[in-house]
Amino acid sequence: MPVPARCALDDIDMTKPDPPSSPTLITLGCRLNSYESEVMRGHAAGAGLSDAVIVNTCAVTGEAVRSARQAIRRAAKDHPGAPILVTGCAAQIDPGMFAEMPEVTRVIGNHEKMKAETWKPADLLGGYEKVRVNDIMSVKETAAHLIDGMDGRARAYVQVQNGCDHRCTFCIIPYGRGNSRSVPAGEVVEQVRRLVETGHYEVVLTGVDLTSWGADLPGTPQLGNLVQRILKLVPDLKQLRISSIDAIEIDDALFEAMGEPRLAPFMHLSLQHGDNLILKRMKRRHSRDDAIALAEKLRTLRPDIALGADIIAGFPTETEVHFENSVRLVDECGLAFLHVFPYSPRPGTPAARMPQLDKALIKERAARLRETGENALKTHFSRHIGGIRDALVERGTSARLPDFTPVKLSRDPGQAGRPVRAHITGHDGRQLIGEIDA
Repeated sequence: MPVPARCALDDIDMTKPDPPSSPTLITLGCRLNSYESEVMRGHAAGAGLSDAVIVNTCAVTGEAVRSARQAIRRAAKDHPGAPILVTGCAAQIDPGMFAEMPEVTRVIGNHEKMKAETWKPADLLGGYEKVRVNDIMSVKETAAHLIDGMDGRARAYVQVQNGCDHRCTFCIIPYGRGNSRSVPAGEVVEQVRRLVETGHYEVVLTGVDLTSWGADLPGTPQLGNLVQRILKLVPDLKQLRISSIDAIEIDDALFEAMGEPRLAPFMHLSLQHGDNLILKRMKRRHSRDDAIALAEKLRTLRPDIALGADIIAGFPTETEVHFENSVRLVDECGLAFLHVFPYSPRPGTPAARMPQLDKALIKERAARLRETGENALKTHFSRHIGGIRDALVERGTSARLPDFTPVKLSRDPGQAGRPVRAHITGHDGRQLIGEIDA
């Protein structure tokens, strides 16, 4: 199954070094998973669980599940004798499959993994209960979890929402995350304030269906209200970024906030396709014209904005005409960053029961769409050449502009997590080239 943008997927294995007192974390998939891994790291370290391996899985595609199984087997070889604890969306949706793996010590549900008491070694590693996964649909609230940062990353992520009330025909994620539930605004503001106080330059708001934030809270506030509140109440925050959002749910307050310089000029949209019939069969709630009009409005409100989108190639019943509408949408929406996903059926979803396309045809269309995306990115790069830009240093010579464009700096400024001024001299097709003062 292709990745829905509302899951905000990085689609990478985010394994990284761990402090000696912490368990080893292997994080697959989305930014929300990355955030939750930091929460688990804190809970486990606080409970004295230091010699285990925690694998935080993703279920958004069949390949993501296969990657999770491979990561588990690799972890068993790399950490012989260590308990292997498996959690995340894939574990929530199909706990039995992971429980059958001889390498796995425990399978832990998405709700259970966020509780401090889950990670007490005596309870977690004792007894014979291998699967500890409850009904995610019974969960009604999402609590804020305070963390001091993301292990030195340039930006920190704050979970403001979890779950999804929509049922797109290709998507399995609601069965791993449950229905939509929001973190109260006051708790979000406190989390952002704490991250700023610990030295973070940029904070990213993340969730499964971010624009549904507030629908379950008193007074039904909207995401734009939350953004404006953060910017007002945390004046020392240098840059606030929004992760992937549903194109049809942007509220008036969020449009109004686009004029605030501290809100990063980047929006990643959940578009998924460029043909109206396929959008209906996906059970999306926007049309092709809606997507184009939104892109035009965003550029009017914020001329320096860069737009990204997820688009699926080879959805069931897609004809060549349908596919060409997706190709043309890239230019008509002025997309700079394209995440292309070849469709693959996820058992349990309506789309898996629709007439399927040949795998070779799906692969070929995905390749053509990626080529379109690569050309669009080069066009975007060219707009920056010759300019002097602020770039947030991520590590070494890697940095990003406020519109999330990657930049390779001429030297390591030794300022990870801080902005530098860079003269953009060119690009190599994958990133800009930036010269910084000696």
